[in-house]
Order: sequence, then structure tokens, then C-alpha cells
Amino acid sequence: MSGIAPAVLEHYLVRTRWFGGKSRPFQVSRVQTIAELTSHSPSMDVLVTLVTVDYSDDEGGHETYQVPLAHYDDTQDAIAHAYIGTVEHDDRVRHLYDAVHDRYAMALWLEGLIAAETSGHAERGGLRFRRVPGTESLDPGLRSSPLTGEQSNSSVRFDDTAIMKVFRKVSPGLNPDIEIHEELTQGHSEYIAALYGWVEVDLDGEVVQLAMMQEFLRTASDGFELATGSVRTLLAEPGQSISESGGDFAGEASRLGTAVAEVHARLRERFPVERRGPRAAASLARTMNERLDRALLVVPELSAYEDRLRLAYTGVAALPGLDVQRVHGDLHLGQTLRTAQGWRIVDFEGEPGRPFAERSLLDSPWRDVAGMLRSFDYVPGVVEMSHAAPADGPVDTDDDLRAASGREWSQRARGHFLDAYVAALCRTDSAGADAASPGDEESILADNRTLLNAYAADKAVYEAVYEKRNRPTWVAIPLTALGEV
Repeated sequence: MSGIAPAVLEHYLVRTRWFGGKSRPFQVSRVQTIAELTSHSPSMDVLVTLVTVDYSDDEGGHETYQVPLAHYDDTQDAIAHAYIGTVEHDDRVRHLYDAVHDRYAMALWLEGLIAAETSGHAERGGLRFRRVPGTESLDPGLRSSPLTGEQSNSSVRFDDTAIMKVFRKVSPGLNPDIEIHEELTQGHSEYIAALYGWVEVDLDGEVVQLAMMQEFLRTASDGFELATGSVRTLLAEPGQSISESGGDFAGEASRLGTAVAEVHARLRERFPVERRGPRAAASLARTMNERLDRALLVVPELSAYEDRLRLAYTGVAALPGLDVQRVHGDLHLGQTLRTAQGWRIVDFEGEPGRPFAERSLLDSPWRDVAGMLRSFDYVPGVVEMSHAAPADGPVDTDDDLRAASGREWSQRARGHFLDAYVAALCRTDSAGADAASPGDEESILADNRTLLNAYAADKAVYEAVYEKRNRPTWVAIPLTALGEV
């Protein structure tokens, strides 16, 4: 497959949702075929390729993306939207498609995972398929269909039984999404979708994990979509109270706070925990400052908030220590699903921009809490922008009322989430002991407020960089929050 022209892949990458470098100058420097899956049809095969992208801006660097390619002798109208180009292979001109969109290609991944059910692993075409013991058997007749949405990976649904996430940006090492889901599945956590198995390959003596298969939650609704629906209901009639609008999210926020606390408790059971001293707090503050240094190069508007941010990080540096454990690492409403049985937490991959070695480091659970609080703040900002009139259009006299109602919704949701999280934290940490008192909850919040506020500010800086690169018109949302730090 080495004959594929880099320009062909470059043109395809900028059309995808999952490519993170669309706003940066880049070029494809390498296309590496790492596996070949043979289909039952002589006219179609699948090559799993890794595409290395080099960036030429001031930030520089490179990234590697997985692009599985279904190649056909003839064009395929049914997946024309996933067409990439042509290449000469085995003395024939083949038509290339992104295999994620091809149900015949995805059936080959399903076959590999089914073959691994008995022994826990199977080798096919250079890939290793792994299964989690005791999880549901998969039917070879399941049909795949790719899911749409704004995401850094690609998800493929297999009827109402399973969902496979194909990791797009990959790097050597254990993917935290697989590692954590495997432990929580074996620990029978009720707040996740069970992990069925995963796909990996050995390259240059290191493992690279390429995909994972999970339980499909049939009744699930996306947490962010539920929250934005709640705010839209509230803002449909500016000036009405939250209770009158039917858009109150406080109850759901409370239940979600409990779910996050329970997941953190299970992570403490299944992974190491540590109490670290003042050097760890100073190191965390230094990391936050370094992130801000890099962010200022991408988002110059952050300079208006730099002094207050540095002051918040200085408070972290003065802390006596940190309690750390495995955490989600990138928790927000878009990483949650509301099912008929309650909330589920998904996507334990961590921040896509960080290497696996960093994402797997022990961290404070308050990072996750801050991420969710930031997400509740994001929701009304997104909804309000959809109501914004054009710059040359008439002034909407209800804008101020909508903004005030949005702030009230956010404050109420954040307060209920945080209260429920802390209450559940007291219960899980005092299991087998006397019940925690309200005073304990107040003490926990007071002891961790400096850390929580700094994590929230750090998250907003991260969001500002993400939005500047991917959705520039949204950068005002995190910048507005930083004005309140």
C-alpha cells in the first residue's frame, strides 16, 4: 500500500471529524501498513494503515492516525461518502474507502473478536483480538453502521448489541480507555458499559491498541444533548423560573454526581492510590503554568486573564499534598449517557492531546469534578450562541434575560452535582464506619476548594485551545468563564 500518494490522504483527513489538525499546516510524511485482513470476497480486502502527520507551524510536532482502508476493484456507491482515492496494489488499480463506513469490512473485526471468545485471544492478519472473560457472546450476523457526531474517534454500532470504538489518533502503550474499562467490567461496576474486547498490534516491540468493543446501551441518551435540551426548554420563554419551565436539571445533576463518586470509589479499589506531599502540589502547579505558557501561543486572548490564572496556580503550589488515584481524565457531559437504569460514564481515554504515559498517571479526582462543573457552564453558552442575532441584525431584548437564566441553570446544576458528589464521597469513604455528617461534607469542600478552582481554570485554558483550533466561534465560552476566575 506504500504507493498511495500522501496528498490523497491529506485531502481525506481534512474532511473528517476526528482529525485534530485541520486548522494547522500539515503534511503526511509516512503511510505504514500494519495489518491485512482478507475478506470472503476476492474483490475486497482491508489494509490497516497508520498515517503520520507532520506539522509545520511554531508548535510543530507530529501525530499518528489510524486509517483502515477497504480496497475494491470497482467503485462502491453505497459508501461513496467515505471514498479516499485510488492506489495501485498487486498490479491492479484499487479504489480506497475508509473501512469504518463499510459493513463488509467491519464484519472482519467482528469475526476476529468472536474467534477470541474461547481462549481470550486470536490472531488474524497481523492483528491480535482480545476478549474479556465472562462477557456476552457476539453473533456473527450482527450488522454494523457507523455513528455520526463530533468526536476524536470513530464509533461503529453492531445492531443493538455492541458498539466498537476505532481509535483514530494512536500511540504505543496501553490505552486508558481499555485498561480502565477492563478493570471496571471485571469489578462489575454498574456505572459503565461493559467491555467485551479489544484489538491491538505489536509494532517495534511495543503494543498499539487500535479498537475496543463494548456493550451497546439501548436506552441511552447523550448527557450533553439532554442538558442542552433542558436549557432550550428554559430559554424558550425568557423570564420564567426554572421550576416553571420544565427545564430544571438539578435532579439529573445530583444523580450524575453520585455516579461519578461511585466510579471514583471503584477506581480506588481496582488501581493504586497514593498520598503525595507538597512536592506533588508544586509539580501540579508547575504543570498548569506550563500548559498556560503553551496555550498563550495558540490563544493570545488568554493574556487578559494570565495574572489571575497564575495566582490560582500559586495557591495549588502552597498545598500540603495531594490524594491521587486513577481518574477519567477528560470528564464532561459528552462523556456520559443517561439510560433507563441511570447514568453511565464512558470514554476513559483521557485528554486526546496528551500521550498515554501522562493520561495513565495518578491524579486527583477533583480534576474530573472540575471538568464536569465546566461542562455544566458550557451548556448555556452553547445554547445562547444559537439564539444570537447577526451583528447587523435587530437587537433581541430578551438576550439579557436568557443570559441570566442560563447562568442560574448552570449554577443550580453545578451546585447539585457537587453536593451529591461530596455526599457520595463521604458514604464510599466511610463504608463500614459511622455515617458521615453534613459537617464532614463542608470540610471536604473547604479543604479542596483551592484545588477544585485551579483545575476548573486549567480546564478552561484547555478548552480555549481546543476551540481556537476546532471551533473558533466557541472560544468566547471558556474565555468568559476565565473572566470569573
